[in-house]
Formats: sequence, C-alpha cells, structure tokens
Amino acid sequence: MKKYITKSNLTIAALIFAIAILTTASVLISQTMSSPNALSESQIIELKPGATIRSLAAQLEQHDLIKYPKILILWTRLNGDAKHLQAGEYIIHPAMTLSDLIDNITTGRVHQYSLKLLEGWTFKEFMQAINSNEAIDHNLINSSQKEILEQLEINYDHPEGLFFPETYHIHKNISDLDVLKRAHELMKKNLHDLWDERDEGLPFETPYEALILASIVEKESAVPEERALIAGVFINRLRKNIRLQTDPTVIYGIGDKYDGDIRFRDLRTDTPYNTYTRKGLPPTPIAMPGFGSIKAVMHPAKTDYLYFVAINDNSGRHKFSSTLVEHNKAVDQYQRKHNKK
Repeated sequence: MKKYITKSNLTIAALIFAIAILTTASVLISQTMSSPNALSESQIIELKPGATIRSLAAQLEQHDLIKYPKILILWTRLNGDAKHLQAGEYIIHPAMTLSDLIDNITTGRVHQYSLKLLEGWTFKEFMQAINSNEAIDHNLINSSQKEILEQLEINYDHPEGLFFPETYHIHKNISDLDVLKRAHELMKKNLHDLWDERDEGLPFETPYEALILASIVEKESAVPEERALIAGVFINRLRKNIRLQTDPTVIYGIGDKYDGDIRFRDLRTDTPYNTYTRKGLPPTPIAMPGFGSIKAVMHPAKTDYLYFVAINDNSGRHKFSSTLVEHNKAVDQYQRKHNKK
C-alpha cells in the first residue's frame, strides 16, 4: 500500500518546522538578552554621537560581552530600541544583562563622574577644579571672568559667591559652561528660597547682601554649630554701624599677594574689602557659601554678642563676648598668651 504525502501533511510539517525555528530563536534571543554577563569587574563603553546598533554590537563583541551580535541587532530593530541610542559613556557591571544595558543606553543613564566644589572656595578655586577635571570639555580656560559672566548671561560684575558649592555628578564631555550654569541655578534657588523664609528685621535690602555676609560667615566658621552665632555677631555690628573687622575680607582684598600671614599693616591698608577701615559689607562675596552659612544669615542667633575670638585649641571654636572688655580678656587668654608659648 502506497503512502502519499499530501499538501496538508506538507503544511503541517512546515508549520512544525517554523515553530521549532521560532522557538529556538526565541530561546536564543532570551538567553542573549537576559543572561548575566561573566565580567569580574566593571567596564565602560562609549557611544559616540551618531553611533548605530551595528557599531554598538561590534564594540560589545570586541569586549567579549556578546556572542551573537546579529541577535542584538535584530532584537533592537524589531522593538524600536535601535532608533533611540543615546551617546555617552555607559558602565557595564558584573552580572548585568544586555537588556539592562540597552535600557540604560536608550534612556541616557550615562556613567557619572564626581566634581567636588567645596564650601568656602573662591571662584578662582572653582575654576581650577573644573579645569583639572578630565571628564569636562574645557571651553572657558582662556576666558576672563567678565566673558564667563556674559556667556552665562549673569548680570553681575563679579562672579564671587554666585555658584553653589556641591558634589556634582556629571557625564563625560559636559561643558564647563554647563557645569557653571548648574551651580549658578542651584545657588539662585537656595538663596531665594532661604530669603523668602528669612527672619524679619534683618539689615539687608537684597538677597545679594545676605549672600555677601554668608560668604564671610563661611570663612569664619569651622564648626557648623557656631554659624548662627557668628552671623548674629556680624548682624549686631551692622545694626550698630560698627565695622565688621573680619580678617577673611582683608585677605580677599590682598588677593594673590597674600602669603599666608596677615600683618598689622594689612589691617591698616585700605581696600574695598578691608572691613577694619570701612563700615558695612564689602562690595561682593569673598567666597562661595554653603547652604548652612546662608541659612545662618537668614536666621541668626538672637544674641547681644559683638565679638568673637578663636580659642586656639584646634577645635575651630570661638569665645564670644558682648563687651570690648570681655573680648580683650578672651584675646589675652586664647591668643596673646597662646602665642607666647
């Protein structure tokens, strides 16, 4: 008896074969996209602007991170991910899957670098840190401070105090201008938020004046708990029209000529920043104050103190006094006698 292969049998066989192929492909794709990698330590890959899924697959294959690059190409083209690759550096952690990596690349979760801009730094020190960071694209190295302010569209004549000290997380090739924009916007936000909640009756007409005093508090306070007290001293002196007489402003006025020692003649030499020779606030901030110092100026301690002197015990603390007599005794105790040792 002869057996005949009918069209129906051929169709069923073809269907079974197709299902087997699709099942195998599905398993292979699933394994390729969802299996953890075998890395022992993290690696970084970089997608240049204009990179394609094909160039990404080739780079992953070169790093032994993918066995079948065509599967990645097919998969991302089918689901549309191939059209949404974003340039940048991406970190591949041990046991990370290709699916997670593609998700990072299509959503732009690039590798982040840290940039520390410290409280109390001057604008010059800010720029030194920015210029020495290799992740940043440097375009402002030869620009003057005035030119930088113009590019940032900041309507001040001096950059000091206008940028918030913080640890910024940045991606590779971010421009120095964009870093400064972020720092300036954050300073504006923090300053104006605290200004809106300030105590009543403070001797400031503008947030900028408060920022100037905050920069002085920043330079004078080594102990966070003393910021409000130090701010209270300076505010009391402003209200009584007494000179602030603070060394950090004098040092700032000396500029690059400052050699680490402040001398009596420096206190007598008049500059716009010498608060021993001039009453009121200096014309600009003298450093970048942090949130704590700005808050202290907006909410100073309610005190009758008018003076303070460093205790000189390496704690960074001060002795506060209400009268000049008390202050002179404190100076004798903590400064003059200490210096004779």
